[in-house]
Amino acid sequence: MAELTTDREPSSCCSPAAQDTCCEPSERRACCGTGAEGGSCGCSAGQSASDDVRETVRARYAAAARAAAEGHKSACGCGPAGLTNEAGEVVFGGSLYDQGDADGATVAAVEASLGCGVPTAVADLHAGEMVLDLGSGAGTDVLISARRVGPTGRAIGLDMTDEMLELARANQREAGVTNVDWLKGTIEDIPLPDESVDVVISNCVINLSGDKPRVLREAARVLRPGGRLAVSDVIADPDMADGTRRDMAQWTGCIAGALTRDEYQRGLETAGFAEVEIGETHRVHEQAGSAVVRARKPL
Repeated sequence: MAELTTDREPSSCCSPAAQDTCCEPSERRACCGTGAEGGSCGCSAGQSASDDVRETVRARYAAAARAAAEGHKSACGCGPAGLTNEAGEVVFGGSLYDQGDADGATVAAVEASLGCGVPTAVADLHAGEMVLDLGSGAGTDVLISARRVGPTGRAIGLDMTDEMLELARANQREAGVTNVDWLKGTIEDIPLPDESVDVVISNCVINLSGDKPRVLREAARVLRPGGRLAVSDVIADPDMADGTRRDMAQWTGCIAGALTRDEYQRGLETAGFAEVEIGETHRVHEQAGSAVVRARKPL
């Protein structure tokens, strides 16, 4: 059984798309041209494996946001082939939301969703609560949460991608929602004080992190005592092939970086969570499934 670690082997070089987005134009030659001189190539030069993963993920989801903003269907979502599994079945994206699940979100926000589930359906949100969405993307779950917690509550979307934040703000304006805040930052270093939110949600984002133990610790840190974690995420089968684990395209497609069920439970408990529940909802890959993950920060 694999241990909960961060030393899996993503690609040593970021993709051309990542090089286009993570380097300033004036610095691109110095930043991305090191491969020709025999050094590590692309924008990953001098970065940790976790940073390399982050920049590759950032580039892929920036491209997805641009496609959504231009009204195009994107193949940049989860899954090695976009929003489908190997059989061509749609297992990611807005089609997972039933009409009642998406109340509060715009059609554009739902159509731009790249998630593997509907975390707001199991978060049991109440009026007046403060909700944080890790990796909020186009803002679908933030807008749904804002409606459910009402004017006395607040929903916060955290994303590291400028293009996604811009898209989310546009969807918020269209929805006419005001009890929403957007934060730029990473889920490994949440820019919020200790014990400041009641609920943490996320939709197929934690698996993308190169440092999942830190993400879970951060989620526990910002939750108030008694606060709840309710996320949809991809769970790997224990026998996932090493070749899949090392494939960066599979990683940014929400597969390769996924924890097993035992790893996820152990990681949550180590971070300080209790009452952990993990239940698979549907298969997204021959070696992985989507699951609802719930836990509580003890009083």
